[in-house]
Amino acid sequence: MHIFVDSVRLDKWLWAARFFKSRTLAVSAIESGRVLVADERAKPARLIKVGERLKIQREQERFELVVRGITEQRKSAPLARLLYEETPESVLMRQTAAENRRFYSEPSQDIEGRPTKRNRRALVRWREG
Repeated sequence: MHIFVDSVRLDKWLWAARFFKSRTLAVSAIESGRVLVADERAKPARLIKVGERLKIQREQERFELVVRGITEQRKSAPLARLLYEETPESVLMRQTAAENRRFYSEPSQDIEGRPTKRNRRALVRWREG
């Protein structure tokens, strides 16, 4: 027997929609303000309904989406994508951010550890004059 629900807890929905690997991670993201419902902070127990707008920040990714389905059970990824519709602006922002990350090189990657004696002497000569 299936029980159809018209609302579900925010933390359960985020977990079921596969935005977070566990409900604990979803709760900590909600409590730290990385999940907004209608541009306002929410509590993990807040009930989510179809049609509500969410903003989710997960590491370097930001999602803006509209809830299209409600479930308390975690399903496969293709079925989980049916629970929400991402806004076109959000998709464009994520694509440009990913492209920028691809072309950005971290300056610390060029550093290879401690300078050699030769490098240190060259640095001293550069500083002195």
